[in-house]
Amino acid sequence: MISSEASFSRWTAWAQVLAGHLIIFDTFGYIGSWGFFESYYEKPLNASLSSISWIGSVQIFLVYFIGTFSGRALDAGYLKTTVALGCFCQVLGIFMTSCAKSYAFLFLSQGVLVGIGNGLAFCPMISLISTYYTNKSRALAVSFAAAGAATGGIIFPIIARNMLGGPGIGWTLRVMGFVFLSNSVVAISLLRVHVKPRKSGPLIEWAAFRELPYLLFCLGTFLALWGVYFAYYYISVFGKTIIQVPPDQLFYLIMALNGIGIFGRVLPAWLVTRVPGVLYILIPMSFMAGLMLYLWALVTSKDELIIWIVFYGFFANAVQGLFVGGVGSLTKDKQKMGVRIGMVFTIVSFASLTGPPIAGALIDARDGNFLYAQIFGGTVMVCSSSALIMAAISKRKADLES
Repeated sequence: MISSEASFSRWTAWAQVLAGHLIIFDTFGYIGSWGFFESYYEKPLNASLSSISWIGSVQIFLVYFIGTFSGRALDAGYLKTTVALGCFCQVLGIFMTSCAKSYAFLFLSQGVLVGIGNGLAFCPMISLISTYYTNKSRALAVSFAAAGAATGGIIFPIIARNMLGGPGIGWTLRVMGFVFLSNSVVAISLLRVHVKPRKSGPLIEWAAFRELPYLLFCLGTFLALWGVYFAYYYISVFGKTIIQVPPDQLFYLIMALNGIGIFGRVLPAWLVTRVPGVLYILIPMSFMAGLMLYLWALVTSKDELIIWIVFYGFFANAVQGLFVGGVGSLTKDKQKMGVRIGMVFTIVSFASLTGPPIAGALIDARDGNFLYAQIFGGTVMVCSSSALIMAAISKRKADLES
């Protein structure tokens, strides 16, 4: 299962997966709980859904946008320094958020500072894990790490539910900050570089875009990430305003959407080990996620909403887990793993930045009706599967010619 290009312990390899799980627990577990923050901030800030969603969108944008720089830092041998700096920014940003009293301060602390920390920590971890494993097992290893988004997406809402009624939002965020701190210490202590550093080399490998599979993969993942986070941001709002779910039960909607991600990230990744490549599983997962966004328009009751969340959560988490493994399958030179993964992350960062606010604007334009946003999300995700089909065909053709 593990590459034999260099001698290293199997346990060392799995330790990197554990470290990645803890980093992603903090990064995307916190982001995946944004539905809680979106619902909580709406009235106190007296702001529109679209404007509030920019805070969460900037977090996700910076996670991916900084990937080009932090991924290249891994290739150059600055793994621990980059990840440690990212963890510091995350913790500082959360503690600053706990003191925020205005939209501007909240935007800078939770959106910008935490987002910068996420970007510095996330991409190097995914790239590091990718260097330890072969194509067949890479997606599974990365998905075990990516499942941290699901476990974090369960723990952070539990903290919020148990503390908001007592200590309040300030101490709720501080407790989350201490969770970040403890996970960061463990993760950093486990980090071990596997591939010899590549000190020189460009920040961006423009030649990669002359490879048709890579170019089409970038397009497909851009479209997928444009639509996939929409539901995470607005599921609580939909439950509260459209389905009339009682406020004390909104917590369970976020829990279900994140909890199903454990299966959504691991099971499809296991299926990758049984097929020629990760794209063969990513394509149907992206299509089904898009189809579920269309079907969201038919949901009219709490029971229907819970069923929909289970299915959409599975497919959406599969897309998020598999696309990062897909980049590795298109990269033969492991010394370029960081920069090539980082380049894809930077491209999809603009999709993550604009997708939820576009959906929020469409909801506001319909006076709270979700139909236009659901059509937008479903359409871009279905189109992503078409682009990925073309990427898979061109990759197979390139493999046969080489």
